Amino acid sequence: MTDVIPKSYPEIESFDELEIPEDLLRGIYAYGYETPSVIQKRAIVPILKGRNLIAQSQSGTGKTACFLIGAMARVDKDCNEPQVLIICPNRELANQIYYNFNSFNTYMKLTGTLLMGGTSVEDNFKALDSGVQVIIGTPGRVFDMLRRYALKTNKMKCFLMDEADEMLSKGFKEQVYDIFQYIPKGVQICAFS
Repeated sequence: MTDVIPKSYPEIESFDELEIPEDLLRGIYAYGYETPSVIQKRAIVPILKGRNLIAQSQSGTGKTACFLIGAMARVDKDCNEPQVLIICPNRELANQIYYNFNSFNTYMKLTGTLLMGGTSVEDNFKALDSGVQVIIGTPGRVFDMLRRYALKTNKMKCFLMDEADEMLSKGFKEQVYDIFQYIPKGVQICAFS
């Protein structure tokens, strides 16, 4: 974990300490989490507070849950427009994040969709037209939906990159830059690797 988290954010020892919706807390416990991992203890609160964040941790340490919990808690349930955008480098990871989102979302009932190659563009249009709050996808399809003005960002609160080191070092660099052109100034940016 990089040392960008101010000391003013104390580590949590329990998910119960978080100021998050009760329905999200129920989803966390129903998924099987009992206590926060090291990265979750340090990084969930800054995400909840809307702070920009760069976080590094080994695989299997709970990064996905960390950014999903923080981002999902920030969603305004009364606004059925995109508020959280999560991009990652490949379909397998996008599917995994989407699975975790749905697990935590069991009681919260946020709307979400998956935007990635290998899925129907028409289905993506329908999902975006019906209104979604959380979008998880790969850079190519996300940029395509932005470019076509199907994915609106005017209510966006949080932009997250998973595997950010890979996203910014390989062929995704230009696509990530292109996506950033559609993200309004002031939106929270979180990079996890």
